[in-house]
Amino acid sequence: MKKFKLGRLSLGWQIVIGLVLGIICGIIFYGNQTAITAMENLGAIFLRLIQMIVMPIVISCLTVGIANIGDIHKLGRIGAKTLIYFEVLTTIALLIGIVVGNIAQPGAFVDIHAMQGSDISKYVATAKTAQHTGIWETLLAIVPTNFFKAVSEGDMMPVIFFSVLFGLGTASLGEKGKIIIDFLTAVQEVMFKVTNWVMKYAPIGVFGLIGMTIAQMGVKALLPLGYFILVAYLTMIFFCIVVLGLVAKIYHLHFWKTMRAVWDELLLAFTTASSEVTLPRLIDKTQKMGVKQGVASFVIPTGYTFNLDGSAIYQSLAALFLAQAYGIHLTLLHQITLLVVLMITSKGMAGVPGASFVVLLASVSTIGVPITGLTFIAGIDRLVDMGRTAVNVVGNSVATLVIGQSEAALDREQYERYLDEYGK
Repeated sequence: MKKFKLGRLSLGWQIVIGLVLGIICGIIFYGNQTAITAMENLGAIFLRLIQMIVMPIVISCLTVGIANIGDIHKLGRIGAKTLIYFEVLTTIALLIGIVVGNIAQPGAFVDIHAMQGSDISKYVATAKTAQHTGIWETLLAIVPTNFFKAVSEGDMMPVIFFSVLFGLGTASLGEKGKIIIDFLTAVQEVMFKVTNWVMKYAPIGVFGLIGMTIAQMGVKALLPLGYFILVAYLTMIFFCIVVLGLVAKIYHLHFWKTMRAVWDELLLAFTTASSEVTLPRLIDKTQKMGVKQGVASFVIPTGYTFNLDGSAIYQSLAALFLAQAYGIHLTLLHQITLLVVLMITSKGMAGVPGASFVVLLASVSTIGVPITGLTFIAGIDRLVDMGRTAVNVVGNSVATLVIGQSEAALDREQYERYLDEYGK
């Protein structure tokens, strides 16, 4: 973590203060709808500011990065390697969730019938659609019929697809394409400057989002599901330290130093439960670590869609929790079926708001869990979402460095120097 001078707190410490004040106000104003609405709007302003800048940054960075790569064969290799890496890691995350669920048995310690449910109607329609989403529908969704519509709706994969093609087209123009590269380079520099301005509002946004969550749920609502929450967090911590730490070691990366370098982004992701808020800063920071722009600007946005390790752990663990709570015995075949369904459904739901919860809705019926069962964990979903979002950011930070290292697109001297300077 960065040290701070007296009288000038770093962003990380400002976020911590916002978090603490939000928790205090959430407890004080529990059930007060006026206060909840005010805090919700403070958080919504911050999320809207982030959504405003994400697409311009992704388009400009990705187009310039791909244009600089120029070689479609190299790009294809990077893309294939990235997607294989994502699939392997998310599958490991799902498996760990299932194994821990069998060992810890979090659902065996709750009386599901004595718990109060929450409204999940806003997720049900989306989940029904997800159950009928196959590989072809997923592939078709990547190709935009209207690029500007995809941008306005925040649909990441069509934007990435178009930006890759546009970058390759720009590279094919040679000298004529330089004007486009120069223009988009200027755009990304402006947007990173705007990002720095937006981040000054982050502590207030965090205060509002946390305060709203606590004021709506209340501390008492957490007690019946406390063991499940604890198991979920311990599992996610285990995955980060052991699995991602081992991956980093294999590729000769400094895991703990890297985590210290992205500490502000992890804290921001945790307190807001939104991966989007860290995307602009993570693209910028991984480039400063020495990852070439083409790799960083491709891997990070794609990872925010396909490499959701924290979400994978939560989905498999929550599915077993509900089965155990309802007294449903799952055979090995049932659990393998659940694993396959989660692998497919989670990719088909990429980019959907509340995707982790929607994936659960679309998947648990395959093991006999009533859909109404999810109403009992909906109340604590945001609290767990904070942890799984932070894990997603850790996973994508490591993934970017791994792909960069494997493609000789990571400047090792710059990486070592940046980590050393950041730790001072």
